[in-house]
Amino acid sequence: MSVASSSAEVPRVNPQKRNILIRRVARAPWWLLALAMLIILFALSVQGKHPYPIVFRAVREGVWTTIWVSVVAYAVALVLGLIVALLRRSSNFIVYQMVTLYVEAVRGIPTLVLVYYMALALIPQVVSLGNDYGEWLAQQQLVLPLLGTISFHGMGTWMAEFQLREVNNAYRAIIGLSISYSAFLSEIYRAGIESVGEGQIEAAKSLGMNRRQVMRLIVLPQAFRTVLPPLGNDFIAMLKESSLVSVLGVQDITRRGQTYAASTFTFFQVYNVVALTYLVLTLSLSLVVKTMEWYLDRGKSREAG
Repeated sequence: MSVASSSAEVPRVNPQKRNILIRRVARAPWWLLALAMLIILFALSVQGKHPYPIVFRAVREGVWTTIWVSVVAYAVALVLGLIVALLRRSSNFIVYQMVTLYVEAVRGIPTLVLVYYMALALIPQVVSLGNDYGEWLAQQQLVLPLLGTISFHGMGTWMAEFQLREVNNAYRAIIGLSISYSAFLSEIYRAGIESVGEGQIEAAKSLGMNRRQVMRLIVLPQAFRTVLPPLGNDFIAMLKESSLVSVLGVQDITRRGQTYAASTFTFFQVYNVVALTYLVLTLSLSLVVKTMEWYLDRGKSREAG
């Protein structure tokens, strides 16, 4: 009797819980721990070894330029991409076709080619046309009954004398990156907008909301919640592709490394540091995006419960 009672008191192991624990352990970010250890070991092994301290200082000066270019270009791309996504939902045939042409054309051009085109072809052409228009505008006058004569000489002279060198290469690169990513971000926005159920839209219209109110109060808040993780991933991609601005002489991480390597022929050491710097930046942002995804998934599970 005592043997039977003692055997009954032994708790049984739930195989399902054990399998869940094994899966969680297997899915844990061990790769991140291994990568962090490798980065730390590399930093410790080269500490004080020539020329790594000098390379680190040179590259560090370009970090803020890389971050600044990425943030500004992505902010512009976010706004432009949203405008494009909304215009693609227009019922106007001409507007829809023109915006779709813009998206497909920009997505078909490599980012590097687009940066070159904006910086070396389109922007110089726009400045040249502005100079010609400024010369004409400087000679124009507008006569109004109550205000008298209005001269455009000052504005026209400024436009006529505007020089291409006044447009910094960093701003040219930002324009190229912004236009390139706006086309891709517009597709993310469009997917997020279309993920909102038609039933909610019809319900909002039945309450008397017009199309603009439905979009602003019902569709966009839910769409933004859906598109936040993809937008975060695209910002990481933007940070990496910001290295393309180095071709225009912008002093970012890549350009700083190129300059030092070309003068000292220490290509192995320099590009070790350049690659490591980008890796640390992108990994840090990836953790932020993963945390954001986890928080959003947690909120969705709570709402579903």
